[in-house]
Amino acid sequence: MNNTPLHAVDPPQLVLIPGLAGDATMWQAQLPALPAALRPVVATAHARPDAQRIEDMAALVLAEHPGALLLCGASMGGMIAMEAARQAPGRVAGLALLGTTARPETPDMRALREAAMELFAQGRLREVIEPNVAFAFHPANAARPALVQAYLDFVLRAGAQQLVRQNRAVIHRPDARLHLPRVACPTLVACGAADQLTPPECSEEIAALIPGAHHAVLAECGHMLTMEQPEAVNRLLLEWIARGGWGH
Repeated sequence: MNNTPLHAVDPPQLVLIPGLAGDATMWQAQLPALPAALRPVVATAHARPDAQRIEDMAALVLAEHPGALLLCGASMGGMIAMEAARQAPGRVAGLALLGTTARPETPDMRALREAAMELFAQGRLREVIEPNVAFAFHPANAARPALVQAYLDFVLRAGAQQLVRQNRAVIHRPDARLHLPRVACPTLVACGAADQLTPPECSEEIAALIPGAHHAVLAECGHMLTMEQPEAVNRLLLEWIARGGWGH
């Protein structure tokens, strides 16, 4: 019988967790650059109809991807990654948190989301999504038609039901700040310098709470880090992987 620990034989799997309404489009510039040995995969658990809460989404990610994991989450995906680390700290070997926040919802943001959810329920997606481009991207990137169209396409593709369900989950998200000081795995925290949705102070707070976390702020970048500054994000992720010793 082979008693060698699993992690000594196989490296952890790298799971990329999209943000709200996101899919593999968010990670199309990262997937080719990541080590094949880590079997990088884009999570889909957040899009399942039975994923009503951030806690549910995290539990589904853990259930759908067995074994040791490296979790890389953007925006809502970062919230899911942090919750998965709380639920199964022994399985999460590394965290990369991009453009996210550990804070609970504010009353102002809750009011904005609830108003948007009413429009989503009426099928008026474009009325909400198209103006949101100015908040999601750095101004220079908001002027790139192909980039903006890729963003609009995946958000509209998600559809009204998913947008309502995921916004509701974000509204009721847990306060991750309570457990982050117990995170013991190598952690990368990054954000765009011009992020209007999860401003740099949110990433600074996360990095300050997690012992030994590496913090980076990307210039000329808004909330959509993986799409706006793909080369810089890839470099940060490869450095994180190298620090963890997982890329061999």
